[in-house]
Amino acid sequence: MLLPVTLCTAAAAGILTLWMMVRTGQIRAKAHIAHGDGDNPHLVRRMRAQLNFVESAPFILFLIAGIELSGKGAQWLGYVAAFYVLGRVAHTVGMDNEEVGKPRMIGVAITMLTLLGLSVAAVLIAARVI
Repeated sequence: MLLPVTLCTAAAAGILTLWMMVRTGQIRAKAHIAHGDGDNPHLVRRMRAQLNFVESAPFILFLIAGIELSGKGAQWLGYVAAFYVLGRVAHTVGMDNEEVGKPRMIGVAITMLTLLGLSVAAVLIAARVI
């Protein structure tokens, strides 16, 4: 069975991860830091943004795949997946600032709401409520 939403979301996650790796590498190269964070606060924030993404993305992808395999995803699942990816971009950009700004908070809120919403949908599907 082809899982277009899962495949597209995984591809977007891969590209997003690559983008974060390049951004982190740019700080490393500029500051001449080969390993660790070198006590560079900008590098720490970029590393943390990348790790935060890696912490949530697998759960999101598993939930999307499960919902899509169940046949209950319909058109809404693609919109949710795109919303999540955009939220992660906002969070990543927002992490460049020392202060907690709107892009970061928007990204956090979108990630949490997506995780909660997909989790509830998965439980309701498994319980045959929807």
